[in-house]
Amino acid sequence: MDGKKHHATAPYDIETMPPGIPYIVGNEAAERFSYYGMKAILTIFMTKYLIDVTGEPDPMSKEVAREWLHNFGSAVYFFPIIGAILADWLVGKYRMILSLSIVYCLGHAVMAMVDIPQVTGLNPRTTLLIALALIAVGSGGIKPCVSSHVGDQFGAKNQHLLPRVFQWFYFSINFGSAISTLLIPVLLEAFGPAVAFGVPGVLMAIATFTFWLGRNNFVHIPPSGNKFFSETFSKTGLLAILNLIPLYLFIAMFWALFDQTASAWVTQAQSMNRMVFGYEVLPSQLQAINPFLVMLFIPLFSYVLYPWMGKFFAVTPLRKIAIGLFLTVPAFALPMWLEMRIAAGENPHIIWHFWAYVIITAAEIMVSITSLEFSYTQAPKRMKSFIMGLYLMSVSLGNFFVARVNHFIQNEDGTSKLTEVEYYQFFTVCMFVTAVLFTIFSFFYRGKTYIQDEELAVDAGEIVPEEEVNEEGTTGT
Repeated sequence: MDGKKHHATAPYDIETMPPGIPYIVGNEAAERFSYYGMKAILTIFMTKYLIDVTGEPDPMSKEVAREWLHNFGSAVYFFPIIGAILADWLVGKYRMILSLSIVYCLGHAVMAMVDIPQVTGLNPRTTLLIALALIAVGSGGIKPCVSSHVGDQFGAKNQHLLPRVFQWFYFSINFGSAISTLLIPVLLEAFGPAVAFGVPGVLMAIATFTFWLGRNNFVHIPPSGNKFFSETFSKTGLLAILNLIPLYLFIAMFWALFDQTASAWVTQAQSMNRMVFGYEVLPSQLQAINPFLVMLFIPLFSYVLYPWMGKFFAVTPLRKIAIGLFLTVPAFALPMWLEMRIAAGENPHIIWHFWAYVIITAAEIMVSITSLEFSYTQAPKRMKSFIMGLYLMSVSLGNFFVARVNHFIQNEDGTSKLTEVEYYQFFTVCMFVTAVLFTIFSFFYRGKTYIQDEELAVDAGEIVPEEEVNEEGTTGT
């Protein structure tokens, strides 16, 4: 065990890139490869490859598989709030990331054994539940710590390099996701679940080892102890939380629809013509469209679309989110139309899914990225990690809603209370109602924008003029 005396507890006084950054970016690429590779094939595995304890086929229905996947997604995004509290209060970010990465690796190891009950002695559904629980704790617990751990590495002299690092950080996330989503479904088809789930496990082990290698290069910001609670639950902190909770409830519906690209859209793709240039695309591989589009859309929106929109109206964060929510409606209405064609006996081409991904990825840029940035500005300086964890709970709530819907529509005889067309209609209507209500809510939102320099001035006893603190409902953020 390394002693604390080897670890810097404040950013290095340098103008160059912090020495721990390559380890963090390398860790993130491998970790995202492992997570998205496993998630990409989860629906197909549960509906086609799952066996019972005797080795006989025991696949789940579409509704049961969706319930499992979205319960897992809900758990993954519930644990960030716990990870954020424990890291800032008692453990520290580095120790939280390292310890839960080991739990994460254990989850992948169990996942690789889900298809060999003769070794585990367990029903594969039990093994699957244990594996998903471990991955949810590991992946979810480290989420709020990793990005803030990046920021901890920078001081006053090299903070100008921070935007570049976050660009590489975000690129590594999407690169790892895209490659694994293309590769792991092929491994599932060619070698079966043990190999397909085992490879992401190996990448997670590499991610953990890479992170450990950087231990003496990192800045280790110590936990704040009980001071965390007094600062987080102060009058200012509680006001920020109360302002943001309604926003996150609306955004939860976006995630309820977006995360079904890994469940409902995958099962729908099985009934479509997937031949592209003489190659049959696997249903799970279609999810790779999203990370590729994200990397393309970020500069397109930042340097082209937003400036063009700004010629006609003020492009505030809440307006971006509102447009994104409305975009999600046709993004789900298109698969609804495809389901109507499938129900009529047609075999629509998979190119229609590409256009659905274009629309929902555009919505993601406007809702997800904007919400993260907006949450950061609306959070007081000393509780930004906590607010990030609170924001991620909107993803948890959205997945929980989908899981409950899929549980409710299951009949005892294995049939569903809703047809697939009615299923898509239900979520499309829910999204439209949410977008309308959010637009009304945005007119009444009043929240303060916290800039670090202003807070430092307040800490130093200087008075910040009230008009310098923008409110989204007036001048915009």
